[in-house]
Amino acid sequence: MAGKKKEASLQASVTNQEQWEEMLATKGLTVVDVYQQWCGPCRAVVSLLRKIKNELSDDLLHFATLLVEAEADGIDALEKYRGKCEPTFLFYGGGEMVAVLRGANAPLLQRMIVEELAHEKSVLERGGERKTVKDDGLKDAEEKDEEESPQQSENDESLIVPASKSYTVAIIKPDAVAHGKANEIIMKIQDAGFEILAHEERTLTEVEAQDFYRHRAEEAGFEDLVQFMSSGPSHVLVLSRVEGSAGVVPAWRELIGPTDIEEARRDKPQSLRAQYGTQTLFNAVHGSEDTDQASRELAFFFPNFRTASVTEQDGEEERVERTLALIRPDVARDNREEILAQIHRSGFTVALKREVMLTEEQVKQFYFQHVEEDYFPALLQSMTSGPVLALALAKRGAVHHWKNILGPADVNKAREESPECLRAQFAVENEPINQLHGSESHKEAKREIDFFFPKQRTLAVIKPDAMNQHGENILEEIRGSGFSVTQLKEMVLSREMAEQFYKEHREKPFFGQLVEFMCRGPCMMLVLTKENAVEDWRAAMGPSDPDQAKTISPNSLRARFASDILHNAVHGSSDEQHAEEKIRFIFGDI
Repeated sequence: MAGKKKEASLQASVTNQEQWEEMLATKGLTVVDVYQQWCGPCRAVVSLLRKIKNELSDDLLHFATLLVEAEADGIDALEKYRGKCEPTFLFYGGGEMVAVLRGANAPLLQRMIVEELAHEKSVLERGGERKTVKDDGLKDAEEKDEEESPQQSENDESLIVPASKSYTVAIIKPDAVAHGKANEIIMKIQDAGFEILAHEERTLTEVEAQDFYRHRAEEAGFEDLVQFMSSGPSHVLVLSRVEGSAGVVPAWRELIGPTDIEEARRDKPQSLRAQYGTQTLFNAVHGSEDTDQASRELAFFFPNFRTASVTEQDGEEERVERTLALIRPDVARDNREEILAQIHRSGFTVALKREVMLTEEQVKQFYFQHVEEDYFPALLQSMTSGPVLALALAKRGAVHHWKNILGPADVNKAREESPECLRAQFAVENEPINQLHGSESHKEAKREIDFFFPKQRTLAVIKPDAMNQHGENILEEIRGSGFSVTQLKEMVLSREMAEQFYKEHREKPFFGQLVEFMCRGPCMMLVLTKENAVEDWRAAMGPSDPDQAKTISPNSLRARFASDILHNAVHGSSDEQHAEEKIRFIFGDI
């Protein structure tokens, strides 16, 4: 009970206009989690908020939650949020909105809280001007009316699919979109060999949802399905595969797995529904059952669909692709959020993000084609002067569009010819090097993304203490964190195997206890694959000591599922070499 009281006091629940006005009058910064009935408040960040509150111990920092569907009825300012299901955090200071964050991005949320609290304290202490914002994600009716014509014009364009390709419709449903998984799922779709011919974010009306699912109108859960599918934005995609491959419809249905989540987890644990669905209704993705249904669904979402002529097929098709963007240290320190906002407004999705300190050797390796140029010493100095923010951006025609937004590589030329481009806007005074990088071609984009986000394998172990009570929860979290489980084996280690597995600890005093514990019952051995897999898995586990984990990383697996430093729930390789060695030991050459 004590835990529940602590959580309740952490986030005040706002239920009416009077409480809303009282919250706005509260001195300091208030962060409001705006949520919908069916998806609930963002539980994933509650531990983070508590950690921030405890670390800062600042009476000027406050948290609140607000259920839109019921409670926003009485709160005028939040009327526009009805029906929106993307996780949204609103920041208020002095009764005014000072920042907005969409999506459950924990690192960004933490940084914004710290920064906005510092700004608010500066305003209160020094009497400075408070910078207010509008939520650009919510357009006024007049703005929508103004934008309707160009939007309609865009939709009137034909969707052209080559005659040689088979295709199907895929839908990333509101539950997956609301929990910030759409981009992750899109990357997995592409990694599985699918080509995305069209991609549209769309919120269905109830009438549209009823029409789309009319073949299921007699089923018992039809009304719930309609309400769910019209509760928030979905991502609608037209998928194809390269010529000569298996039919796209069966291939897509194989990737998404069975409709029933329990069946998917049992029989197809690598499927998208097993990884991202929570129950049969909220099963994350939709797929056409056969080619006839695919044709009907394509006509429903893209009525101007047509098959390309031979002449048209000779032209180059624009696909969803990825390109690399680098924000160099000088502007990454001061302007990252502004640049990220412009990236978002330009329609890009940030598929991968990493902040890294580069060595001189790494810069030379990345820019090997520029080493002999006169400007390279200045480029080298710039790239090693602090952390570089690396982004993999996804969009149709991403390479071309990102280059256009960046503008000319020469800073002076950018200022003269394209003053609105990013390189002109964020040029540093007396610095000859532009502050943003973009891939020159599709080939370069692949090389550069692989450089900053290499695919890795790591070995993960769910230990005997966690297998019985927490094994399924840990597996679910692994899949939900974007890891692909490429090998899985449940086994009981013999003493000889346990001693060999932990041979690097042989001389340590706890070695005997560790070996005995690891032989006590079944373990789950997993090979996890992902960009930056080793580091990401170690971050997901948290520190070896659960007490330390609860302080430093309260949302980590060990903080929540381990009991002490010996019975600490999970194991992970320390580096890539160690991972490959342990994978060979458990699984052989795979």
